[in-house]
Amino acid sequence: MAKLTRSTHPAPVFPEKILQFGTGVLLRGLPDYLVQKANSEGRFEGSIVVVKSTDSQTNEFSEQDNLYTVAVRGLQQGKEVSENTIVSAISRVLAAQTQWNDVLVLARNPKLQIIISNTTEIGLNYVEESIFQHPPQSFPAKLTAFLYERFRSVGGSKAKGLVVIPTELVTDNGLKLRDAVEKLAQFNELGKLFTKWLKFHVRFCNSLVDRIVTRPTESAQQLVQQETGYQDDLLTFTEPYHLWAIEGDDRVRQTLSFAGPLTPQIIIDEDINFYKERKLRVLNGTHTLTMPLGYLLGLETVADEMLHPAMSRFIESLMLKEIVPTVPDYGIPGMDKAAVEQFANDVLDRFRNPHLDHLLLNISLQQTTKMQARNVATLQRYYEQFNTVPNLMALGFAAYLLFMKAVREEKGQFFGEIALPSGGKLNYPIRDDKAGYFYGDWKTVKERTPATVQAFVKSVLSDTKLWQDDLTALPGFSEAVAQHLNSLLTLGIVKTLEGAVE
Repeated sequence: MAKLTRSTHPAPVFPEKILQFGTGVLLRGLPDYLVQKANSEGRFEGSIVVVKSTDSQTNEFSEQDNLYTVAVRGLQQGKEVSENTIVSAISRVLAAQTQWNDVLVLARNPKLQIIISNTTEIGLNYVEESIFQHPPQSFPAKLTAFLYERFRSVGGSKAKGLVVIPTELVTDNGLKLRDAVEKLAQFNELGKLFTKWLKFHVRFCNSLVDRIVTRPTESAQQLVQQETGYQDDLLTFTEPYHLWAIEGDDRVRQTLSFAGPLTPQIIIDEDINFYKERKLRVLNGTHTLTMPLGYLLGLETVADEMLHPAMSRFIESLMLKEIVPTVPDYGIPGMDKAAVEQFANDVLDRFRNPHLDHLLLNISLQQTTKMQARNVATLQRYYEQFNTVPNLMALGFAAYLLFMKAVREEKGQFFGEIALPSGGKLNYPIRDDKAGYFYGDWKTVKERTPATVQAFVKSVLSDTKLWQDDLTALPGFSEAVAQHLNSLLTLGIVKTLEGAVE
């Protein structure tokens, strides 16, 4: 089977308008995909130069003339979606380790307008280093070196400023990156004129990306190749839903001409907190409150949860009845209760997607920190609105406590245990910084002794270091969690769940 190349699939070449730090699937499946859509509709007509920092190998791109396919698979408003799009928006992929001079030359390109990044979550951290290395080590230092070269080549021109959009999953990612660049400019003594140009003519935008993008399984890759008739080693698999919210003003809107009325998936607004809050509470919060129960049932993926009758009812009721009502309503179209409800229904479609293997065990990483960040405010808001116990949240919290019960420790790693439906037991890793804390506290719980369960739950919920508040102050919540946990321990997972969603 022939490989995907420009000789087999000719594509137009556009001026290089975007510099992108990162070659990962998220960038390929969201920003690059959206630029491709705009190019094909004549709304942007620009290409992307990609910088790869992890190693100097770019053969996988060059062998395919920088083409790749985005395979969209899943459900949208209950209907099956299947679409293959060849993305030709990338013009070059440069290895930072061996082609740093070529990256700096790009800084002099007058048509360049935008910089996008997706490194790691710690990739935006400030590291004190010289930007004159070839290349600098950290991403903020690479970006500072690039911007300084841009400043020198354009003489501080206002017209040659840039819009920088980090997509790392970090709160206020644009502000954090700007802060690191400003500190590097000061450390490297780049001068007041550069600092002024940076402040007034380089716009750093906070942004939020929301799309599950993966590499395909071997069987999925074979199926797509049979459909397309070519081999694609860069095949990118993704769900239909996608959103890119960018904090920006009119200048940002004008520069990002690939956004607009024809791409409602790209939102440019001076305040994107509504979209961040909606995703955090409805999507991420539901994951965190439901994962432990699903995994303790012996399920492996989110799609498995949605195929389980009782578990799917639990997820839908928890999300729609207890979480959605607590999300702040801005009272304007697109940022109101109807928008939250629509998003929730979209999320349920995403959870049902049979084409994505979203492993529950992966969701469990640092579960305690996620529970605090995603669900404590939701819980408190529920009490403010309804002044009663959110019963399904209480069950989700109880299941989380049971998931955190380690049965053994090996070299600092803690392991829990579940009974498999087929018989036997399975050990699972508890990848949580608080695993040792719970390992000690669970030893105070005596089997079939409700008083010890109640004392354990009260101790955990009152720990303000964990939750940044005392959750026992919420009337009836501690008692409800203890009752559910006692039921999970005595009646089992299935009966407890079925009793809660009758």
